[in-house]
Amino acid sequence: MSRKATASPAAPASYGDAVQQLEQLLAGLESGQLPLEELLAQYQRGTELLRYCRDRLQAVEEQVKVLDQNGVRPWSGE
Repeated sequence: MSRKATASPAAPASYGDAVQQLEQLLAGLESGQLPLEELLAQYQRGTELLRYCRDRLQAVEEQVKVLDQNGVRPWSGE
């Protein structure tokens, strides 16, 4: 009998955690050792993690824009 995918795990604790999970998923997908159902579940989890990362990056980009609009000067390195 085929194994059905369970509910998706919770959102990652941080952006770094999401990237780490994506790297692990990619290694598993590239191994070619997973059954078809597991490949699909891992692919779906990967798309969830990518969405999380994109959302976090967009939120940070928006925060940077707000800071720039409020007169924060770029770091000069001196």
